[in-house]
Amino acid sequence: MKYAQSNIKDFFKAYEKAINTFDLDAFSSLYADTFMFGSLTGAISVKKDDFLKMLPKRRDFFAITGLKKTTLVSFEEVRLDDEYNMVKAIWTMHYEKDASEFIDNESSATYILFSQNNQLQIVMQIDHQDLIKRVKELGLM
Repeated sequence: MKYAQSNIKDFFKAYEKAINTFDLDAFSSLYADTFMFGSLTGAISVKKDDFLKMLPKRRDFFAITGLKKTTLVSFEEVRLDDEYNMVKAIWTMHYEKDASEFIDNESSATYILFSQNNQLQIVMQIDHQDLIKRVKELGLM
């Protein structure tokens, strides 16, 4: 099934909402049962159930850094075929270091989305930066 850019935008708005509300059910619907996760150190296969179990630790880590909100800034879509789209998304992560100091940091990731049962799901995610290293550089840890 071919997806127009508006469907991709709806998908990433749902993803943005899941990040900001920590909605595990939403995350569950956005990822395939098994997906690839790539970082600056390589790629691994991840089971969705294991990913969902890890998310509370991720939330707690970012709470310590002062992360208050993540916002989708833009995305570029490349249709690979009728079932797959590659999307590079740019995000702004809004941190509050203290009541008077705010830091906005841009991050990006590339996602391979697969159409399954008339629903888009992430089958591969590649983060283009080391977020832990970046929060240290920003003095948030």
